Amino acid sequence: MHPEQPAAPRSASFTDLDTTTLYGILKLRSEVFVVEQNCVYGDLDGRDLEPGTRHVWFEHDGEIRAYLRLLQDGEAQRIGRVVTSSKARGHGLAGRLMTEALRIVGHRPSVLEAQSHLTGFYARFGFEPTGPEYLEDGIPHTPMHRPAR
Repeated sequence: MHPEQPAAPRSASFTDLDTTTLYGILKLRSEVFVVEQNCVYGDLDGRDLEPGTRHVWFEHDGEIRAYLRLLQDGEAQRIGRVVTSSKARGHGLAGRLMTEALRIVGHRPSVLEAQSHLTGFYARFGFEPTGPEYLEDGIPHTPMHRPAR
């Protein structure tokens, strides 16, 4: 582990997030998805507030370094908004987040919409493509599924 990286992931429901943490999460999502990837889209889709949603993140020195959210989608858990800050990439945080997310998911099936260049990353966690590639906000995506275990 890189010495400047956090040791353990944190998770909370929306109502358990303090305002500083929520601000850091939204700031990171905006920095990467809107600014870095040059995609203008409505990140605040209302799903962060849902009772079954879990927010999972790594924080270091008061800064959110990596994040994802888990949504309840019928029988499956939807993993989304997987993001790592540019300064924290290459230190395994996304993999550690996925491991934590799948620990929370447990034996239930899970789904995600992968940026297509990351399908190999998600395949390491048991995800398989379930449909054709499509464009979302100009970025190729692939739907993926991990069956119940």
